[in-house]
Amino acid sequence: MDRYRKALLDSKVTTNDAVVAEEVKKIVEKAPEYATPEVYNFLFGSIDLTTLSTEDSENSVKAFTQRVNDFEEEYPQYEHVAAICVYSNFAEVVSSTLEVSGVDVAVVAGGFPSSQTFTAVKVADVALAVAGGANEVDVVMNLGYFRDGNYEDLCDELIELKHTAKNSLLKVILETGALKTAEAIRNASVLAMWSDADFIKTSTGKIYPGASLEAGWVMCQCIKEYYQQTGRKVGFKAAGGIRTAEEAGQYYALVKEVLGDEWLTHDLFRIGASSLANNLLSAMTGEDKKFF
Repeated sequence: MDRYRKALLDSKVTTNDAVVAEEVKKIVEKAPEYATPEVYNFLFGSIDLTTLSTEDSENSVKAFTQRVNDFEEEYPQYEHVAAICVYSNFAEVVSSTLEVSGVDVAVVAGGFPSSQTFTAVKVADVALAVAGGANEVDVVMNLGYFRDGNYEDLCDELIELKHTAKNSLLKVILETGALKTAEAIRNASVLAMWSDADFIKTSTGKIYPGASLEAGWVMCQCIKEYYQQTGRKVGFKAAGGIRTAEEAGQYYALVKEVLGDEWLTHDLFRIGASSLANNLLSAMTGEDKKFF
């Protein structure tokens, strides 16, 4: 038995979807307690501000990045976003335009959003993005390997991508909308973490349904169990369809209730979003804002 199958067998995280739904219901009921200006400011600072359009260009990505520069000048009382997330070929554009310290350059790479290409192509993509200035790399787990039970090749590929990323964070996207069940989400989470993922992320937001609290609950339970087993903290990123301050607040409540305040840092908690930034800014200022 290889170490990956052993890790799956050793996991005690529930795979009962009804139990997961009940636990999420409790968190949703508790979430309004955290709807405060301080929490909204923290959530704003947890955003990976994202543009992933077929029409993205060097000029549009420059302008997108410049808005982050402008935000620090116009709203110095608020936290800036955690990262700007773009396609891998724009890493250098963001890196050369960004003037705000503490904002990371994040990219999607490795055959995003399907992960259906040669491993060598994925490795080259990650390497070029890091050379261009990316210090965070989001890649999609190979769900073809996962469905076939080919865990060795799946995990070897992720380990190679992390090795290629070097000191840059590797966020592994599970595509939970395709996985659907608590059992599949648990297994994918465990495999990603045992393959050196720095973060596990819900979704691409491109093909399948985006983030769900149910998927997030299972992932956070897996992160907690993995930390207890290894002492290594893995981050959690929710992405895909999170648009309102209320929805973001529910993910804050999820992380707080399952993982605790230790994970409520921008190093361990992220939300991938575009329209959410404007909606959180509106909630913080009490005025309708369309800044980004």
